[in-house]
Amino acid sequence: MDHGKNEFASNESLKARRDEACPVGLPSKSGIYAARAKGAELWDVEGKRYIDFIGGIGVLNVGHAHPKVVEAIKKQTENFIHTAFGIAQYESYIEVAEKLNRLTPGDTPKKTALFNSGAEAVENSIKFARQITGRPGVIAFSGAFHGRTLLATTLTGKSKPYKVGFGPYVPAVFHAEYPDEYHGVSVADAIASIDHIFKSAINANEVAAMIVEPVQGEGGFNPAPKEFLEALRKKCDEHGIMLVADEIQSGMGRTGHYFAFERSGVEPDFVCVAKSIAAGLPLSALTGKAELMDKVVAGSMGSTYGGNPVACAAALAVFQIIEEEGLLARAEEIGAQTEKRWKELQSGVGKGVIGDVRRVGGMMALEFVKDGDPAQPNGDAAAAIMLEARKRGLIMTTAGAYAQCLRSLAPLVISDELLNEGLDIFADATEAALKG
Repeated sequence: MDHGKNEFASNESLKARRDEACPVGLPSKSGIYAARAKGAELWDVEGKRYIDFIGGIGVLNVGHAHPKVVEAIKKQTENFIHTAFGIAQYESYIEVAEKLNRLTPGDTPKKTALFNSGAEAVENSIKFARQITGRPGVIAFSGAFHGRTLLATTLTGKSKPYKVGFGPYVPAVFHAEYPDEYHGVSVADAIASIDHIFKSAINANEVAAMIVEPVQGEGGFNPAPKEFLEALRKKCDEHGIMLVADEIQSGMGRTGHYFAFERSGVEPDFVCVAKSIAAGLPLSALTGKAELMDKVVAGSMGSTYGGNPVACAAALAVFQIIEEEGLLARAEEIGAQTEKRWKELQSGVGKGVIGDVRRVGGMMALEFVKDGDPAQPNGDAAAAIMLEARKRGLIMTTAGAYAQCLRSLAPLVISDELLNEGLDIFADATEAALKG
């Protein structure tokens, strides 16, 4: 079978062209130049095959080039590709909004607006919260990642590489602690840090919104305890603050629910959605309580490309695939199998180096440390294992403040056979890297 090998290109030759044509600031961790991908597998231009455990950084919950997504895209492009929803509207946009309105956590009626990227959904959530409340302040959390536009960068709770040299940042944004049991930050500590902000930096009645990831992505796949999200909801209600859920990486079935917030029983005011919603096409959404969304001034939300009809067609296919193929349950199965194998490594060859194994559904990470000490992050071990795995045909990537975590976001359509093959490769790579 032709897996897309290009006789006239190599990873090395394309890297040379990339270095000549593109700025160094663009990420280029892998050195892999893709020719073809299907399901949970990818082939580079040299014909080498990889098992994909990162899925476009959480974008491919339904896998690469799912036939139903491809067919939906083809069908839509034969009709029309773009009109701008504000000029000539179309049913698929409304269908995506209706679907999200039904699925977003909580019983309160919802409304949805569509945009292009996760950062754009985040930006609009804060803009709308400020407009609705008439307040300037925003509280985000340490370790958070919310995007790369200036406001999203300001909200992000990790300095290098996301914030270096980009200041001054958007004013009236403050960072509280995020609970992290492994590093000794309790729910009480995190809530106390919010109270400290209210006392020392900005009064609670000047805060428009709190934005939180129910499972931190770039921060290291740290899950927010149910008690923490409940406490945030209570504090927001007490002070008239909007609670914004960033479900960009954790949403669309990754955690075994459509949204990670469902596990807590807490209803946010706004939910930001992107990544796996359209199987790789640019699409994001902001779903909010209908009474709040209708308070936004007419004409103050919009986007030329937001809710593009081809992306909407892909999104409707994604919803269908998740339901028909039972991918919510599959997320939990994938997570359980991966956790078992990783804990075996933790107690074996990775003893003292694999400090923590954590997951929510199919959202998995290992954290690497030195001498079993959480206070000594070991980014070198994570990088060495990632490189060794790549050489052996497994794609992964890092997370965490010191790139000390390796995460798995394997497509939820992955077979048990392919999952176990990938886990075997990872085990061999771990042993080789730690012993070498």
